[in-house]
Amino acid sequence: MSAQIPNVQSTDQLREKWMKPEVITGSEMLLRSLLLEGVECVFGYPGGAVLYIYDAMHGFDDFKHLLTRHEQGAIHAADGYARASGKVGVCIATSGPGATNLVTGIATAYMDSVPLVVITGNVATTLIGTDAFQEADITGITMPITKHSYLVRDVEDLPRVIHEAFHIANTGRKGPVLIDIPKDVSAAKSLFKPHTEPVVMRGYNPRVVANKLQLDKLHQAIVEAERPLILAGGGVVYSGGHEELLKFVTATGIPITTTLLGLGGFPSGNDLWIGMPGMHGTYAANQAIQQSDLLISIGARFDDRVTGKLDGFAPHARIAHIDIDPAEIGKNVKTDIPIVGDVKTVLEQLNSDAAYSAKADAWRQKIAEWKRDKPFRYDDSDEVLKPQWVVEMLNDTTRGEAIVTTDVGQHQMWAAQYYRFNKPRSWVTSGGLGTMGFGFPSAIGAQMANPDRLVISINGDGGMQMCAQELAICAINNIPVKIVILNNQVLGMVRQWQELIYENRYSHIDLSGSPDFVKLAEAYGVKGLRATNKEEAQAAWKEAMDTPGPVVVEFIVNKHENVYPMVPQGATIDQMLMGDKE
Repeated sequence: MSAQIPNVQSTDQLREKWMKPEVITGSEMLLRSLLLEGVECVFGYPGGAVLYIYDAMHGFDDFKHLLTRHEQGAIHAADGYARASGKVGVCIATSGPGATNLVTGIATAYMDSVPLVVITGNVATTLIGTDAFQEADITGITMPITKHSYLVRDVEDLPRVIHEAFHIANTGRKGPVLIDIPKDVSAAKSLFKPHTEPVVMRGYNPRVVANKLQLDKLHQAIVEAERPLILAGGGVVYSGGHEELLKFVTATGIPITTTLLGLGGFPSGNDLWIGMPGMHGTYAANQAIQQSDLLISIGARFDDRVTGKLDGFAPHARIAHIDIDPAEIGKNVKTDIPIVGDVKTVLEQLNSDAAYSAKADAWRQKIAEWKRDKPFRYDDSDEVLKPQWVVEMLNDTTRGEAIVTTDVGQHQMWAAQYYRFNKPRSWVTSGGLGTMGFGFPSAIGAQMANPDRLVISINGDGGMQMCAQELAICAINNIPVKIVILNNQVLGMVRQWQELIYENRYSHIDLSGSPDFVKLAEAYGVKGLRATNKEEAQAAWKEAMDTPGPVVVEFIVNKHENVYPMVPQGATIDQMLMGDKE
């Protein structure tokens, strides 16, 4: 790794320096406050309304900032940093178009409960509401997609606001918090009074510990169940409850399926894990949900891609739902045993008096048969490079130890199906919003958070072109992300839907005019490699792995390959299209 990749250690001596009470500008207060929150790196892009902030960075060696090539790259990188580290990601952009370029990234983080502090500049307070140059009401624009937002009008409020923002972003159901700072506030001077004490906010007190009566109901339900199943989601990962989940599953013997965002929250090599459920999930997971008599949802929100047709979802099951957000319980699926609390804490409570599922032997045996008889599979070929084979190769050569990021689409589903995750925070993908352009910049953030781990960004040829300019910062900073492009020369998932649902009426999906990705990589100073068959693929990937810096590897894959299994829209999740192997 390059020495340019930040790795700031907040020593007592540095903290004492940052906390020194003296008259400084709002911009200096901002930088010091971020350091006191433990921020290691900020991703951003300057502009007029944040020039005082960027001026304060000049010569401030303790503060590390990575200049991206687009605001969207900055916020996706901050998002990837947060998902891969468990810390709050931070990005900065200027007012107007700089701020609005962050909106997609804010929505991405909001949908997936990712803690971000998003800092935007604004015009001076005297100009707010006048339609001044590069003015936008960013707090109003983002109100539905932020957990909270601040418009700071007094420089003395800045330290408190920043401290509160980090607390709100990273507690309860995590999410993005926006801080909008007018230009005159960032320039104003005042005595710096750092805020480091615990935050107490009236009206904000997320429930962490679950109600004992509800836990007793769940214990009794487990004892009575003959076909129990656990559905674990991203909340397991975000709460850090993976070890407690493994202990709970081991003690109860209940089979477990993990959602797209829950991958890595439970080791894929465990015999009780039955894969991912839903539209492109495993046969075993979907059948288990439909035939279960007790479904225990842990940190999952019953997304439509998981449930399929709602009135046919888990028709025989009592539903227990554990979630930090009470608004999610009963929102989509009728809940019989509601349990509000932090997933890790609730699992600790359950583990202190775990009930054993002694009657589930026949159920476990049935699920094992489904796993054995209907695994993910595809028609391999020695003539055409199959994307599933490529992902399997990545998994085998890395032993499942890499951090993997993706965009959205076919490549995302193949990565979820064929890469085996055994550690939490090893899977970084846009789940709820399904954001193209997310995969590559999020890998940059993940690598910054984990400088000693291998980070692989798996992309389609469509999404890669949305943030390809961030190749520049990989080259300049020697960020050693391995960028995989599964190039099928088409918008693959759109093509699949047009084939299966719209009767082969293909409309505006041809990406054959895309750039030469090898030359594009080389233009940015990054090594580029290409493979069209298995032998070339193995050689190119080995070269990429042996290269200490960033590498782009383009795999030319079969244009007509579909993701199977697939649950059509409007169907129940056991009504699966199995593809050629059906």
